[in-house]
Amino acid sequence: MKLTGKNNPTAIFTAFRQKLLTFITCRVSSEEDAEDLLQDVFLRFLQTEENVSIEQISAWLYKVTRNRITDYRRKKGETALSATSDNEDEDDVPLKEITNILIEKDADPEQEYLRKFIWEEIEKALDELPKEQRDVFEQTEFENKSYEDIASTSGVQVKTLLSRKHYAVTFLRKRLKKIYEMILYTD
Repeated sequence: MKLTGKNNPTAIFTAFRQKLLTFITCRVSSEEDAEDLLQDVFLRFLQTEENVSIEQISAWLYKVTRNRITDYRRKKGETALSATSDNEDEDDVPLKEITNILIEKDADPEQEYLRKFIWEEIEKALDELPKEQRDVFEQTEFENKSYEDIASTSGVQVKTLLSRKHYAVTFLRKRLKKIYEMILYTD
């Protein structure tokens, strides 16, 4: 979407507010600071809108948001926050945001479409897993079975089941991150 004087900044704010707030909240220490940063991002958007046309609104907003978070950390002297202290936690941000979409109760038609799309992608990803990994993942996550129960019925050791689940989760995280980026950077 190309930003011109014809676009409605209020509509853009409404479309991106919650996504950006979730993105910021996962990376800063307080909700008040997250709200302040969000306000700064949209203020910058309004100021830029008058002078420059923006080709990819979503990408531009996220880039400015990342820059504002970096500035915030420098100002506050924060070097490592809980949500970004290592790469594994950084990878959890897409999962948290996708989870929020999946469990949101009052979803509009766009959110419902997104929810359906994500479930379809999850099903495709599960189908790509080796059968042993998929089975242990589905039994522990969807059927709420314990590893001990699965081990007693299948004859497979608990350590082996844990290993299979670990590989399944690692694979699914990578796939969900790709889905998240596809959703995030599509205008």
